[in-house]
Amino acid sequence: MSSDRAIYTPSELNREVRLHLEAGFGRVRVEAEISNLSRPASGHLYFSLKDDQAQIRCAMFRSSAGKNGFRPENGMQVQVAGKLSLYEPRGDYQLIVDSMTEAGEGKLQAQFEALKKKLEAEGLFDPQTRKPLPRYPSRIAVISSPSGAVIRDIIHVLQRRWPLAAVRLYPVPVQGEPAAPAICKAIESANRHGWAEAIILARGGGSLEDLQAFNQETVARAIAGSDIPLVSAVGHETDFSISDFVADARAPTPSAAAEVLTPDAEALKKVFSGFSLALERRINQRMNQAAQQHDQLARRLARMHPGLRISEQHKTLQQLAARLAVRAQKLTFEKRSGLDFASKRFY
Repeated sequence: MSSDRAIYTPSELNREVRLHLEAGFGRVRVEAEISNLSRPASGHLYFSLKDDQAQIRCAMFRSSAGKNGFRPENGMQVQVAGKLSLYEPRGDYQLIVDSMTEAGEGKLQAQFEALKKKLEAEGLFDPQTRKPLPRYPSRIAVISSPSGAVIRDIIHVLQRRWPLAAVRLYPVPVQGEPAAPAICKAIESANRHGWAEAIILARGGGSLEDLQAFNQETVARAIAGSDIPLVSAVGHETDFSISDFVADARAPTPSAAAEVLTPDAEALKKVFSGFSLALERRINQRMNQAAQQHDQLARRLARMHPGLRISEQHKTLQQLAARLAVRAQKLTFEKRSGLDFASKRFY
């Protein structure tokens, strides 16, 4: 049915148009405002994307809609990606959306990837350049907002795990245009003061735009230039920032940063208790061995005492004297008997 004289049925024409649309366009990106949003029980999303002059019907199936990191609403500016198609039963031209982000995040994500690639090529992410964390830090600097739950969570964990550590807060804004310069200045100040043995750079979760201060090249270079080991704890477990890649260690949350940086005092107490018991057993064993050796030496000394040897020699001498006397008496008797016998024969 490709000739000029061909006559189409509506379904045939719609099918042809759909095939041409799908074959003629690859994956496209559109940035616009959501309107006419519908959420049926199926889990699919149906909506329009509009600007001030036109609109496009869109469908986002449940398998893709479940991957959104936010809840789309009418009036929200978004950037979507998908393929053009046509809904044949109604002849509606539509965009089948397979991914959606809040407007602006696509640009920020591209900037993020470009900076990550640049710094990685320079070797700023090389594990060999990472400084070891102190095993038992007694002074910790925290660079974060003075308000909010982050600093309270860090202090709570430190008090529970390692109360020996003192904390010094370097207050900074963690969002907006002033944040990045303030963070750089705080890192430089902590190094200049030389008080801290380790630094925690922390803030709570947020969108890519909220975390933008921690994806700045100036902040990355300030972290790389720190002589003090630094732990990055920015966002939630699934959030990654440039500061995470440059830092000497990365923690999934601010609370986890305090755990990464400190030993568990209760666990150490158990270890020390085990060492104490082992040492006590060893000392008792050595004392028992020493006591046995003392008894053995005492018995040997008693056997080798000069008085005992003189006494034994005196007894031996007495025995020899007695034996000599008996022998002399016997010999005298024998001689006398022989003399008497000889005298009788002579006379």
